Amino acid sequence: MTVHIVLFTAAVIGILAFGVFGRLIAGPTVPDRVVALDTLNTLVVGLMMLLAVVFDSVVMVDVAIVYAGLSFVGTMFIARYIEGEVWAQCFIFSFYR
Repeated sequence: MTVHIVLFTAAVIGILAFGVFGRLIAGPTVPDRVVALDTLNTLVVGLMMLLAVVFDSVVMVDVAIVYAGLSFVGTMFIARYIEGEVWAQCFIFSFYR
């Protein structure tokens, strides 16, 4: 019974992901698209966690954590690019100063 509830929740998250994907494509501005991409990444992490429960896989939880971290860093890079900062001001290139 619990597996059916988790699979139903995963299906609902999948349906919501299609709506967010529509916002990603049709977003009127670039920041709207970035927010939609971040939301889509969050939904994917949640879906991975739910599927880790269904399949009883600890490895999938580790992959979801790494994916969430990379998603955060990617969103920060895109936000800094949209903000108009010079690439030399990003924290990766700050080692060269």
